[in-house]
Amino acid sequence: MNLLGKFSILMACLALAACGSSSRTLKSSAPPNPTYKVGKPYKVSGKIYRPAADPYYDKVGLASWYGSKFHGRKTANGDVFNMNSLTAAHTTLPMPSYVRVTNLENGRWLILLVNDRGPFVGDRLIDVSRRAAQLLGFEKKGVTRVRVQAVKGPRGELPTQIQARKEPLIQKNPVVEIVKIEPPKRADKIEGGKNIYVQIGAYADQKNAKKVVDSIHHISDTKIERVDINGQKLYRVRVGPQPTVELAEIILGRILSLGHNTARIILDY
Repeated sequence: MNLLGKFSILMACLALAACGSSSRTLKSSAPPNPTYKVGKPYKVSGKIYRPAADPYYDKVGLASWYGSKFHGRKTANGDVFNMNSLTAAHTTLPMPSYVRVTNLENGRWLILLVNDRGPFVGDRLIDVSRRAAQLLGFEKKGVTRVRVQAVKGPRGELPTQIQARKEPLIQKNPVVEIVKIEPPKRADKIEGGKNIYVQIGAYADQKNAKKVVDSIHHISDTKIERVDINGQKLYRVRVGPQPTVELAEIILGRILSLGHNTARIILDY
């Protein structure tokens, strides 16, 4: 084979390799990682908004909520909106950052992750996810007066110090060994006067159960119960009993906002 022939074959191989590499890149559909951003001033409907990092942010105003119309769409910082997650949209606070939202009409409060921009309707202060609106008690009403306060994130960082990262900002406790948990019962079927609990989980290692208790004991009375399930000794962490389902829902929301995503309301007869 002459030199020209060898060169032609080499170039063909390189071209095929390039095509293969390009094809693999095009097939990648992974969404971009959400990024930390404060943002530059911007204008919506003639109004100028000036984003700023403010660890002392504390304001009172109207809250509304958004849900299925935006479910699955990208948020302003590249995250994906999930109407069942505890998140919020704000016009100027950094993304992501954390806020405590208190419903001034009933006293309920949650810690929410700000990962979107809005609301841009009238003088509304914050938009929350549908799940947050349910737990705050204003889903049916649509709007309510709230107090919004900047708070530290679940890792003890100031919101302005949270940097973009690959791992989720709200995590399950990495040191907890989660084992089989009893199937949850729907809260709307639970009647008052029963033993209503918020169960965080059941753990094979008592030390892990104690770590969970230490992280949530400030919310309500928390206890560890030793149980035997199918011959396996487990340590169950529960909050309660609660007098009403409504109170259990409030406590559940606070526990979920701390990152304990396996928490459920259960009923013991």
